[in-house]
Amino acid sequence: MSALRGMRRELFGITAGGEVVDAITLTNANHMEVRFITFGGTIVSVKVPDRHGSLGDVVLGYDTLGEYLDDVYYLGPLIGRYANRIANGQFTLDGTEYTVTRNERTNHLHGGARGLHKVVWSAEQFEGAGRSGAILSYTSPAGEEGYPGTMSVRVTYTLTDDNALILDYHATADQPTPVSLTQHAYFNLAGHGSGNILDHLLTLHSSRFTPVNAELLPTGEIRSVTGTPFDFTTPRAVGLSLDAGDEQLLHGNGYDHNFVLDREAGNALALAARLHEPTSGRTLEIHTTEPGIQFYSGNVLGDGVMGKEGCSYHPYSGLALETQHFPDSPNQPHFPSTILRPGAEYSSRTIYRFSTERTGRRQ
Repeated sequence: MSALRGMRRELFGITAGGEVVDAITLTNANHMEVRFITFGGTIVSVKVPDRHGSLGDVVLGYDTLGEYLDDVYYLGPLIGRYANRIANGQFTLDGTEYTVTRNERTNHLHGGARGLHKVVWSAEQFEGAGRSGAILSYTSPAGEEGYPGTMSVRVTYTLTDDNALILDYHATADQPTPVSLTQHAYFNLAGHGSGNILDHLLTLHSSRFTPVNAELLPTGEIRSVTGTPFDFTTPRAVGLSLDAGDEQLLHGNGYDHNFVLDREAGNALALAARLHEPTSGRTLEIHTTEPGIQFYSGNVLGDGVMGKEGCSYHPYSGLALETQHFPDSPNQPHFPSTILRPGAEYSSRTIYRFSTERTGRRQ
């Protein structure tokens, strides 16, 4: 193991219920550092070098556990049982209608009021050749947030010496239940307190997206991105079309849409997105086994949210790229199924790979 690599675990805080929350910090041979806490499996910092070799923290977050307990913007946690929205907080499964927590007006969002983002996970650390990480585990009891069955879930965070953060998701359940898990880090590759992400260049390997209605629920249509502000098939500045008056952008005051990834049949790992920040030279590539990715441009970050290190966050201070199954799939039978049944295993992998372009603007 390189002398530069390391891993440490320390107390981050204690919840009002007396649950201990630890922070785990992973460092690789290139000095890249990833820090996450056992509350929500939340990523609190990712430090990577810019083109001059200077480390910068490229995810939004807070300094204290209390701020994460009160967070309403999903700054960095794991999301489930179901990522994104379920219309009216209802779905029918095998002839039985279920009602899950309605925590966004009449709809269900990101697993409910106490989804996976608001629980304390157990963590088992590990180290190996060129990598280190931790396995986070949680058992969601039957009826939690209205979901059927008991679900056992584990998520493995692995940092490698080639500047990749790998997330492996696994889940089993004793009754049929919808499952779609993701990670909700907000990225700003110029640095978390550096301003907005409107000049970031984004490429999405997607020729189609799922339009939404005024409540940001999918209409059921799968639409071509050609000739629209949703065409990120070649590098496009995030802010280029925000003021274009497009109805879809007006619904969310920006991008908050699921993109259907162009991929061959099956669930092989494939490139989904590439994000580049020209000034720092930092680049993030995302590979996933999931069929979709939600691009959220940070539209409703409160104006003046106090973040870590005394930084103030505003709309568009960071963006999220959430690998996932499609929103509201339990109510959209032509979308890929998200139903996990007893005896089967939910399995998914997403890789966040960071690199740096030393000179010029990388295209």
